Amino acid sequence: MRQAPPDYEYLETPCVLVDLDQLEANILEMTRHAIDAGIRLRPHTKVHQSAWIAERQLEAGACGIEVGTVEQAEVMANAGLFDIVIAHPFYGRHKLEILKSIVSNPRNVVCPVVDMIEQAQEIAEAGKTIGRVVPVLLKIDTGGSSRYGIPPGQPAVAVARELARLEGIDLAGIYAHEKGAQNTVEGLSQRASEDATMICDTAKLIRAAGVDIHHVSVGASPTFRSTCQLISEGRFPEITEIHPGNCVIGDIGYVMNGGNTRETCAVTVLTSVMSVSHDSYAVLDAGVKTFGADPMISKRETPDFFWKGMPSYGSVQNRPGLWLGQLHAESSCIHYRDVAERLCLGERLEIVPNNATLTINLHSRLYGVRGNVVERVIPVTGRGVGS
Repeated sequence: MRQAPPDYEYLETPCVLVDLDQLEANILEMTRHAIDAGIRLRPHTKVHQSAWIAERQLEAGACGIEVGTVEQAEVMANAGLFDIVIAHPFYGRHKLEILKSIVSNPRNVVCPVVDMIEQAQEIAEAGKTIGRVVPVLLKIDTGGSSRYGIPPGQPAVAVARELARLEGIDLAGIYAHEKGAQNTVEGLSQRASEDATMICDTAKLIRAAGVDIHHVSVGASPTFRSTCQLISEGRFPEITEIHPGNCVIGDIGYVMNGGNTRETCAVTVLTSVMSVSHDSYAVLDAGVKTFGADPMISKRETPDFFWKGMPSYGSVQNRPGLWLGQLHAESSCIHYRDVAERLCLGERLEIVPNNATLTINLHSRLYGVRGNVVERVIPVTGRGVGS
């Protein structure tokens, strides 16, 4: 783990650093699992929101990218990324106009995810208006996301039949995103197996009902390794694609969920000590406007989650005796669990955030570092777009 070296002194804090060596290792690991399983990899870009990082993923072997919103699809397409799945269903005239704008360009292959006939009908009308058939995926709710999706089995078959009748769209397949696994090897494998079974059984039922689909995708960051292993063992041949996202970046939330180890997190916040006037804590120049505000309170039953009643908002590199326990708008208090860790005015720290998605979305640029050198500035292409 790096400590903030003198080379970074010219960077204004707070700012976000990307360890390029670790980023590249994470990209290659993700790609290797997909290749070994013989399936396509379509990484979700909602965490880094960077066309430059997405291009590195495509160069490594990804078949395309995934985004969260139609607005994100627009900025990524404008940046030259042409094969895009939109993971979150959408509805409304403004969003449909954006879709039409993207799809009107014949180079773009954009596939929205839907979980209602009404969404698909609007997409079909948009497709007919511009003279293109728009591929769509039906979102299957595997029971862990508490968000979008149709229940697996016969409910999904009924919706798939209706979608197949709509002119202006092509039902390409089905899509699931696993959540809620226990962070153990056994727990992640069990969740991957259960959800893969649900999605593959549903795909078989849809095909048996006379609806020809060719796309079946799963593979969230915590479970994609287990999913690939199961496919490599000859199980679940129906699965064609995986779409992990956060594991290419990593954060404390995903460490707790099994998506990354602490050592493979590629993003840190570089921050400076701006006050040491108190004996029990120092004040940093980064707060909610830098980190976001995710105390991961759903993990409160985890041992040592609280210290003196405070959750942690990030993990300080190489300084286990420091506790980032309070965030304010533009500053934060970092407490001394060990008095030997007392900080000095102007000292710089690197902190792995709890939620890299929130952190990156608050910044216009990332600083790509290799060793002790800032190698490049990475624009956050989709910052604030559709969020």
